[in-house]
Amino acid sequence: MKNTMTKLFAVLTLMAFTVLACQQEQKAPETEKTATSDPHSFSRPSEARGTHLDLELYVHFDRKELEGVARWTVEAAADATEIVFDTRQMHIDRVTVGEAENPVDFTLGEEDPLLGQVLRVPLPEYRKPSDKINIYYRTLPEAAALGWMEPEMTAGKKLPFLFTQGQAILTRTWIPCQDSPGLRITYTAQVTVPGGMMAVMSAENPQEKSGDGVYSFRMEQPIPPYLIALAVGDIAFKSVGPRTGVYAEPVLLDKAAWEFADMENMLTTAEGLYGPYDWGRYDLIVLPPGFPFGGMENPRLTFATPTILAGDRSLVSLVAHELAHSWSGNLVTNATWNDFWLNEGFTVYFERRIMEALYGLDYTNMLELLEYRELLDEIEYLGPESPDTRLKLDLAGRDPDEGMTDIAYQKGAAFLKMLEQTAGRERFDAFLKAWFDKHKFTSVTTEDFLAFLRENLLDKYQLEANVDEWVYQPGLPGNCPVPESDRFSKVEAQARAAMEKLPDTSGWTSHEWVHFVRNLPKEISPQRLQELDRAFQLSNTGNSELLAAWLETAIRRGYLAEVQPQLESFLTSMGRRRFLMPLYTALVDTGELDLARSIFAKAKDSYHAVSANSVEKLLDEAGQQ
Repeated sequence: MKNTMTKLFAVLTLMAFTVLACQQEQKAPETEKTATSDPHSFSRPSEARGTHLDLELYVHFDRKELEGVARWTVEAAADATEIVFDTRQMHIDRVTVGEAENPVDFTLGEEDPLLGQVLRVPLPEYRKPSDKINIYYRTLPEAAALGWMEPEMTAGKKLPFLFTQGQAILTRTWIPCQDSPGLRITYTAQVTVPGGMMAVMSAENPQEKSGDGVYSFRMEQPIPPYLIALAVGDIAFKSVGPRTGVYAEPVLLDKAAWEFADMENMLTTAEGLYGPYDWGRYDLIVLPPGFPFGGMENPRLTFATPTILAGDRSLVSLVAHELAHSWSGNLVTNATWNDFWLNEGFTVYFERRIMEALYGLDYTNMLELLEYRELLDEIEYLGPESPDTRLKLDLAGRDPDEGMTDIAYQKGAAFLKMLEQTAGRERFDAFLKAWFDKHKFTSVTTEDFLAFLRENLLDKYQLEANVDEWVYQPGLPGNCPVPESDRFSKVEAQARAAMEKLPDTSGWTSHEWVHFVRNLPKEISPQRLQELDRAFQLSNTGNSELLAAWLETAIRRGYLAEVQPQLESFLTSMGRRRFLMPLYTALVDTGELDLARSIFAKAKDSYHAVSANSVEKLLDEAGQQ
């Protein structure tokens, strides 16, 4: 049934796009939300753009290579002579047109270290509107989006594993595409993998392994290329609700299913806030430790780090965050990476609303206060007058990853919280629901949002808000909401008293533990840290958030020698950038550059390129000072 439905979908899709192309061949493509110039893409969508992708791939673990063909359905203006794609770290074997596979002469531009190579494909005069552009290619082993994990880097230790990470501009390293968040496509895929392995994608997915290693996928809702995702390995599935389930290696499956048992409740809660979930299923896959982020919001299938398997469901706010992206980020997407806050600021705000509905205001206040402190630290690090502390960024000529800071996440969420306080929650909820509904399956700019905000909230209710200061000026405005938490105030008192006595930790959540560790006095002695460590086994905790906070505190408070084995084990066993950067930075700041380099040399091959590049840059810059 799966293969039959996939074939039927492919036929219907081809027919639909053929009719559409015939209707639009004599005019420029309908790209209402794609006219915005994207400094991180070579593509020229106003002339010609891919609207649908049929992908055929073979996964070769032995040579760390994907091999296949990307078949693009194209819309083009009447006078268009070529279509332009983004590529990087791949070999283009040949390009053909149509079912007849007529070869065409393509050209590749000079390699740009950030953007890769422009691929120019001529559009022959004989091409019919329904003809696909077929790009045959092979990825290189060093392709930045691809995380190739050896068996020993997995939980089961038996089979290798592959995952992709396309955000921000890395999809072009495994699929030749027009790699801009402002361009949305539908896709199908057929992926062939070695026997005994399962493939899953950001699409409709199998729930059992295929006997022949061939898997078929479809994503019928239009998404930007950075949200196309693939994972291959020894994967199994377990349902946790009517529309929700968990994929993981078999040895982790039961643990993951227990940890994420609230996913269905989260989904229902989110729908109650901002409207229907438009993606069918919401599943999650637990990846090997080399995954560079806590989670990635790939539609229908969140990619998640195993570091959130705390055993007590204490880190499930990450799931709420990735689920919230199903509206902010996936349903309505930033048109360029200069508008990244539209993805993450909205999502952090939405995540907190989900957590408040499920776990109460006290719990959510702790989360918000932790993140507010992180925002203040980020502004201090960047400098309060730095243009990178604005919501609307200018990242031309820079890696868009440089804009993925707490500014987009936490300042963006604080801006929305300020608007909520100005308008009242009832009005603001109705406004956000209307925003998602009106702009679903489109990509938008900051200016699109501000125009909608003024028309549908501020002017409508005659409200005043310093919007331009929040969006276009650096630092934090004076009316930034400052979260408070009675529970954290008590924890801070315990942290101050820890100089003389052990804290009373009865009833503490993991958030209170993290806050306690981060607020230990700077003058606390290594001997006192050792007493705390022995009393509460902090160096051996299974909670990754707490362990990371404890190790950073230990480094900065002179307790490094005692925790060095745990530090090295932690840094060489996972690749989550959120933990790596503070720990390596702490080593650099305390004069332990040689130790940092030694640990990185052991670990870097297990890190995804996103994490490895960030750490390497940090250490290189430290060595030049």
